[in-house]
Amino acid sequence: MKRMYIFLSLFALSLLFSGCSKNVDEYNKPAVYWYGKIIESLSDGNYDKADDYYSSLQGEHIGSPLLPEATMILAIAHMHNGEYLLTEHFLNDYIKRYANANEIEFAEYLKIKAKYKSLPHPRRDQVFIQEAIKQAESFERNYPRSMYYSLVDTMLTRLYLGRASFDESIAGLYDRIDKPRAARYYRDLDPQPWINWKNVTPAKIPWYREWFVGDGKSSWYAFLIPDTKSVVSRNTVSDSDENITK
Repeated sequence: MKRMYIFLSLFALSLLFSGCSKNVDEYNKPAVYWYGKIIESLSDGNYDKADDYYSSLQGEHIGSPLLPEATMILAIAHMHNGEYLLTEHFLNDYIKRYANANEIEFAEYLKIKAKYKSLPHPRRDQVFIQEAIKQAESFERNYPRSMYYSLVDTMLTRLYLGRASFDESIAGLYDRIDKPRAARYYRDLDPQPWINWKNVTPAKIPWYREWFVGDGKSSWYAFLIPDTKSVVSRNTVSDSDENITK
């Protein structure tokens, strides 16, 4: 029994040292080795490991012709995995270091797509919507003949609609609490005359979110909110105050 215990202890130590030696050997490898490891890790769904191998490729082979392709592969992989900030990071690196004029156009399109896909809840992300709109408008100015123009324009139209829908929901709130001046302010904030709200189908909100954020028209807890100015905004000005503010 004692011999078996000693044997198992030695076996465990040998595994430990073999594992350590393997980690130590993970350096000073050819560029194609790191590139293969990146692809292998992505195939296994291990994105963090792929990023680590990319760091090794970039650190040991800064001038490798495999770097541009590896950078773009990781950008697209992270987009498919829903990691849009990492996607933008790799795309910015790609544009800055490797891309020619045609490749910049494709990378800029992917940046807009990543920004668009990262906005599932427009009411929470108004700043990001503004950034996405600016990027899309800039793309259309810079690449009016781009093969991606119609795709960007579709995303831009939906971003306009999302922003306008948010403003309209706030205006509707002020209508319900009898604040017409505030409602007009939000409807005039960024008017989109092409939108016919009668033909717009509101976004569907899951019931578990609707309980807390409402459906854009009302909330189950509306009866709990007292009808006072300070609850809405301490800076809200009613129609009766218009003469005072002039």
